[in-house]
Amino acid sequence: MRKNFFYKVSFVDVLFDILVLILGLLVVFRWYPFITNTPLQKYLLPSVTYIGLWFVVSYVLGRYYPLHKQKLLRTIFRLFYVTLAIFFIFSAISLFLFDANYSIYLIFTVTSILFGVNALFYIFYFTILYAVEYDETEEPVVDVRESSHIRVLPDLDEESYYELIRNISVFRGVRTLNVLKSLVDLRNSGTSVLFNYSYFDLNSRPRYQYSTIVSLELLNNIRGISKLLSLVNTKLPDNGLFVCLFESKSTRKKRMLNKYPVGINYIVYLFDFLFKRIFPKTYITSRLYFDVTKGKKRILSKAEVLGRLYFCGFEVVEEKKADGLNIIVAKRVHQPDNQTAKTYGPLIRLKRIGKYGKIFNVYKMRTMHPYSEYLQSYIFAKNKLREGGKFNRDIRITTAGRFLRKYWLDELPMLINILNGDMKIVGVRPLSKQYYSLYSTELQELRIRFRPGLLPPFYADLPKTLEEIQKSEMKYLTQCVKKGVFFTDFKYFFIILYNIFFKRARSA
Repeated sequence: MRKNFFYKVSFVDVLFDILVLILGLLVVFRWYPFITNTPLQKYLLPSVTYIGLWFVVSYVLGRYYPLHKQKLLRTIFRLFYVTLAIFFIFSAISLFLFDANYSIYLIFTVTSILFGVNALFYIFYFTILYAVEYDETEEPVVDVRESSHIRVLPDLDEESYYELIRNISVFRGVRTLNVLKSLVDLRNSGTSVLFNYSYFDLNSRPRYQYSTIVSLELLNNIRGISKLLSLVNTKLPDNGLFVCLFESKSTRKKRMLNKYPVGINYIVYLFDFLFKRIFPKTYITSRLYFDVTKGKKRILSKAEVLGRLYFCGFEVVEEKKADGLNIIVAKRVHQPDNQTAKTYGPLIRLKRIGKYGKIFNVYKMRTMHPYSEYLQSYIFAKNKLREGGKFNRDIRITTAGRFLRKYWLDELPMLINILNGDMKIVGVRPLSKQYYSLYSTELQELRIRFRPGLLPPFYADLPKTLEEIQKSEMKYLTQCVKKGVFFTDFKYFFIILYNIFFKRARSA
């Protein structure tokens, strides 16, 4: 926020404004229906006046204060005030100071173009600035373990036990009750069943009182899921169990499509998906959504729920389904990850290993469900690698993500990394710690001698297994050492292009 009238101007913003002003004027002079054959001659002085007015008003209202110190909504509103002020001021100037009568529609057209282009630029800028992989936990949890072990407690008396299972049957149905009975010991007094989640009620309970906590409230209806999971983590002893229920995105889709007539069902589902899946995860609409709905009935993917569990210190030990609900049993294995984030934007940054072993952020379009990176060990244990080193049946990838990956659209933001100097055009892929650990020690040491690249040697050799991928990378890196990086990259670049365009090589 601007603290005084005189401030240091961001010349990047000024340069962008110059380009936008030129673009706006060129569009108007090229396509606007003028009644004169010499519009440039007639509008030269007004154009110069308009440009000067734009910079003066923008400076006065603080538009050139560095963007990284501002917020998106405040920046958009400031842009709106600038364009509104310029519209009225220039309209008055053209009416009283210029001899010609200039069309109010022409002024409105130019101003609208400038507002639209700048607004899109701000949205794109803040999307990059807030590019993240995970949602925040709201409150970091500091958990100092003290004699954390599962206690052996007596069983409930018959009356209490039958009262419990009767309440569960009424609340969630007989099928869900039967599944729960097969998963946990409901008769044991060390099992706590929560029918409605209350943060204050759960927070007031002593630690390690229960060896198992069962939450019957659907995660879809809980605002602050990570906050709940982190709190449960602190209440359970080591290896304590947590059972949660939710309706997955795929199950909800089937239910919605079967509920309404064909044709109408897809329209209803589209609006339901936009409002209950997209709105809660978009930077601009999320706060409005939670204020209106209190977070009820959100659409959650299975990958996101499992990822949140791993993020909050749990390990999934069993999965069941009953009455269209996913029932997950998770074991507490460590403290929650205190990493926080701000939004579920379309652009993400992923921590990868670069030159000299330096960890840097790789920018990509989001192709996976939120919290997916926490599921790498889970997916690796559940599914074997298929040809090309990818996972079989990777539930982390979204439908749109598969399309983006197929045509490399998800990798376009890596150009930011190339401009930053963290990557180059051709080179081995930047790997996560999980994938990096699968490589041989020799290849690991050789990899970090060079910058990773956007186009990997994978597309030159087209390997099918992890072992073949390692041989392909070893061959490329060895040539970089012997023949030089520039010559090797130059050769590989054309081989890769040939395989992509003529052999239809694909990344997914």
